[in-house]
Amino acid sequence: MRMITAAARNIAFRNLLAERRALLVPGAANALSARIIEDIGFEAIYITGAGVSNTTLALPDLGFIGLSDLVQHTIAIRQATDLPLIVDADTGFGNALNVHYTICALEQAGANAVQLEDQVMPKKCGHFSNKAVVSRSEAVERILAAVEARQDPNFQIVARTDARAVHGMDEALERAELFRKAGADVIFVEAPESRAEIEQIIAAIDAPHIVNLVIGGKTPTIDQNEAKQLGCSVLLYANVALQAAVAGMQSALGRLIRDGSVDETTPGIASFEDRQRLVRKAEFDELDRRHSPA
Repeated sequence: MRMITAAARNIAFRNLLAERRALLVPGAANALSARIIEDIGFEAIYITGAGVSNTTLALPDLGFIGLSDLVQHTIAIRQATDLPLIVDADTGFGNALNVHYTICALEQAGANAVQLEDQVMPKKCGHFSNKAVVSRSEAVERILAAVEARQDPNFQIVARTDARAVHGMDEALERAELFRKAGADVIFVEAPESRAEIEQIIAAIDAPHIVNLVIGGKTPTIDQNEAKQLGCSVLLYANVALQAAVAGMQSALGRLIRDGSVDETTPGIASFEDRQRLVRKAEFDELDRRHSPA
């Protein structure tokens, strides 16, 4: 791994977002998935709250994880990769005071951007039904607190609104504009339901935008070239790795119980060597060699 400073990484990521070239950003729920994302060649990683809840608790994205869980995962993932990290901090875990502490904790843990949303606490996945959002004033206070709390001005504050599903597109856009005026660096209007709505969102506010493509969710899939033409900064696939991993485990374990055995020739199973490469065993072997008694 290269060892670059947080400040340098923050600047580099801010510049990536400013290019508005629909950067493909997959989600990671743990350090191994982050290593795989980096190994394949992606340029940034999203630490997904839904993924952390699903993988560590086997529970849905309904506000079950807390700040300490998220900090622990951010530290582990930061140690595994040098890529910029966007951390999904849900509602900020309380009022503006809690948001302030959340930003401080996650910036220290190694995040380069933190996403905050305007749902009530406990929140729900942005593509679930029956969501609720806080008042405009409370939502804006969260963003103001986040901007005030960051130590590095290049650390990115991502402001998400879920108001599209609750109050309609006009309210979502008005909130997004208020968030931008409050100092948010990146705008994230969750769960638009058509390409026309995606285009409307990006055109309405001059800022980097995240478009979240949830497989099976409410937003239609658009390809990277189309998103780039619209001026999107990030095309987010928060849980594609998780959903693929679930399918892979179901397939391999289903074959095992059906056939009674599997090996490295079984389709869909990584080799022993590739597994060790991803967890950098050779590096630790070299450390062990250098530090072992003669």
